[in-house]
Formats: sequence, C-alpha cells, structure tokens
Amino acid sequence: MIELPVISEEATRRKKPDWLRVKLPVGTEYAKVRKLVDQHKLHTICESGNCPNMGECWGAGTATFMILGNVCTRSCSFCAVATGKPNEYDTDEPRRVAEAIQLMGVKHAVITSVNRDELKDRGAEIWYQTVIQTKELSPSTTIETLIPDVKSNWDALHRMIEGGQEVVSHNMETVGRLYRMVRPQAKYERSLEQIKRIKEAGKRTKTGIMLGLGETMEEVYQAIDDLATNGCDILTLGQYLQPTKMHIEVAEFIHPDTFAMYKEEGLRRGLKYVESGPLVRSSYHAERHVHV
Repeated sequence: MIELPVISEEATRRKKPDWLRVKLPVGTEYAKVRKLVDQHKLHTICESGNCPNMGECWGAGTATFMILGNVCTRSCSFCAVATGKPNEYDTDEPRRVAEAIQLMGVKHAVITSVNRDELKDRGAEIWYQTVIQTKELSPSTTIETLIPDVKSNWDALHRMIEGGQEVVSHNMETVGRLYRMVRPQAKYERSLEQIKRIKEAGKRTKTGIMLGLGETMEEVYQAIDDLATNGCDILTLGQYLQPTKMHIEVAEFIHPDTFAMYKEEGLRRGLKYVESGPLVRSSYHAERHVHV
C-alpha cells in the first residue's frame, strides 16, 4: 500500500503546514453571534474547544452550544475544556439555549455537552428538555446532538436521544489502541456499543475521529470497519491540534491527500457520508449530515 505524505513529529514543533492556516474571526454576523452568546450566558464548544473554524461558522450565523456547564468530569489528554468538579446545574438552561437558537434564526443547530459522570442520569433530562424546548420555539430547525459517553447507562442514553433530534453523534476521537492515552476514562468498545444502540433506536448516527495522534493507516481502516459494522452513518475526520503545552503532542500532520483517501475508503467500506480534511471538526458542515 502506498504511504501518502505526512510531516514528522520533529517538524510539528517548528511550524504548522500551510493547509492548517485559518482566518481570524471577524465580520458583522460573527459579532451578532458573539453578542447573543454573551447575553444569554451560554457556553459554546467553539470557544471552550478552541475550534479553528469558529470564524467561518460564527460568520455564517451558527454556533455549537455546550450545555451542562463548561467544566468536564473527564481528563482527556487532547481536550481544551476545563477539567474538575462541576458546580453548575442550571435547570433553566434549556430555555435559554432554545431562545438563543430562535433569535439566531439558524436552520440547523448543534448541541453538545461536557461529561457529567457525577450525575445519576448523566444530565439526560437537561439534554431532553433542551431539544424539546428548541423544537417548540423553532419547529423548522433541525438538530444534531453530540452526546458524551454515558458509561453504559442505557436508560440515560435513551432519554438523551428521544427529544426529536435528527442526528445523534458520539465521538470515538481516536483508534482503539490509543484510547488509554487519549481517552483514559473511556473505552473503545463501549463507545461502539453506544453508537450501535443509538442506531437501533432509529436515529441517524455520527462520530468523529482525530488524526495525527500516532495511529497507523491500518488502525484507521479498522476503526472505519468497526463503525460501519455498528451502524454508524456519518464520520468526520480531522487533524488533531495541540491546544496547550499541557496536552498530548501532535505526532504528525496528515496531508490533505491522505484525508481525501480516507474519505473514499470510508465510503467504500459502507459509511453513508464522510467529511474528511485537516480542519474538519465534528460539527463542521453539520447541516449537510441531516439528510444523508
């Protein structure tokens, strides 16, 4: 098999390749979304996750809202979201998120959350109410929910996904071999089972994987096969970028040609839609994933 170009680990410490350059967030639509997020005291993964596409998405009048606070009970080595003991549980949050989505007038909303492992229902009721109230205020708005690992609490999972959202996403993040390093409090097989159960509940399923953490091409193919077997419809593949020096280092920068190859291979192996590119994140072009 032909190996396509990558950039060595040594090179990652010197300079990012040209294909990873992004524009600074500017413009009137960006300012409008910024104002709404601040006024409604909302959290967005765009900010908490240091997303490179924030300027593009906010400039188009869209944002990915993060519910259940901005402190996560997990300590994943790739993630810029704060880790600790959450002290926020706002039962009024679903109303505020729903009103902000209505004011923004978005056609497709993405909602995600931190992990709340300390809660018996993993925050499922807040999830349910957020979707329900958003649908009540914006009945024509389609919704994707990017939900966390429920640690096999399948009752919580079903409550999270029964509000009427069109797409349910749960990110695998990496290949099986790297889980202990990248997602120490998660399990590869458990996340696959969660996706399978979401599919069995009749939902359109989606996941995301970061590349450049040291995975091999064969491991990516195995992950694609595992996802297809367990009922995943949509896959996003993007380049991992180290948020701070405290997080896991980039092992390599994956060339755009390799991303294109993975897209073709994912479709060939049974996935319905693959969004693949260096700057792709799980909610990038999410509106395209509703009807695949």
